[in-house]
Amino acid sequence: QLQLVESGGGLVQPGGSLRLSCEASMFTFYYYASGWFRQAPGKEREEVSCISSSDGVTNYADSVKDRFIIYRDNAKNILYLQMNDLKFEDTGVYYCAGDRVEGSTCPTAGMNYWGKGTLVTVSP
Repeated sequence: QLQLVESGGGLVQPGGSLRLSCEASMFTFYYYASGWFRQAPGKEREEVSCISSSDGVTNYADSVKDRFIIYRDNAKNILYLQMNDLKFEDTGVYYCAGDRVEGSTCPTAGMNYWGKGTLVTVSP
């Protein structure tokens, strides 16, 4: 059964860092576009970052550009989101997602597979 499982969320102070991980079953990040989304309390889910299949070209939301880095470990088949200089507005549930189209690139037409999310709280 295809599964995406996020980990690494937690409580962090403003200016701090966290690294989120997403492990997959029955899904290989190298062959499909994948990304990170987040949903803040009372807000709609938004795309944070996307990484294309194979060549790994990346996209970022303006709000996280130069602070967050998306990357993958192809050997371990893990997707990461390194989050630096965290701000209050980065608080939310972060979801890992994957496209079902092999060779897909970012931006995608829409992700098809989703994890259950990991909570990131930025607070003093």
